[in-house]
Order: sequence, then structure tokens, then C-alpha cells
Amino acid sequence: MASWEINKGVGRTVEFKGLKAQYLFLFAGGLLAVFILVVVLYLCLISQIACLVMGVVVATLVVWQTFAMNRKYGQYGLMKQGAIRMHPRYLVNRRTVYHLIRNLKSKK
Repeated sequence: MASWEINKGVGRTVEFKGLKAQYLFLFAGGLLAVFILVVVLYLCLISQIACLVMGVVVATLVVWQTFAMNRKYGQYGLMKQGAIRMHPRYLVNRRTVYHLIRNLKSKK
């Protein structure tokens, strides 16, 4: 009979070098954007050394910022921050007091 190993990672979030969840997408997307930026700058006839220096500096910033956000916000913290921005700070009710009282009387 064949023996099969049990996958013990089912239900866990994906993790790579300490980066969890959505930070992996930010990390990969940021590095891809840096690569495209370097290629576009090189095609615009900017010096090769300037393109490479800019690419290394921006890639370093992307990596550093991604790991910093991962430490600061945690696995779900970035999504929570986005959800907080979607909530209104306050609700505005533009009806007059008379209108509100009249609607309360009619419901009884």
C-alpha cells in the first residue's frame, strides 16, 4: 500500500520569509513595478547606471516598507485600516425636527 503524507498546513495563511497574507502581493507587485520602471527608464535612453541605481534604491524601499507594514499592522491589520477608511466619520441627518416628530407619531 502507498502511504500518503498529511498536509498539516491546511487552513493556514500563506507565509514567506515572515511576510503574511496581503503583504506578499504588495511585495511582489512592488518589485514588479520597480522592474517595469527600470525597463521604461532604460528605453527612454537614460543612462544604464542611473537606471540601476534608481532600481536598487526603490526596490530597497519597497522591501523595507513592506516588512515594516507587516510588523506594524500584522496579518489582518492592513485590511482593518482600509475598512476604517470606508466608514463615515459622522452621519448627517438633514430633516427638520418637526419632520422627525411627525414621522414618529404616524408610526404609532
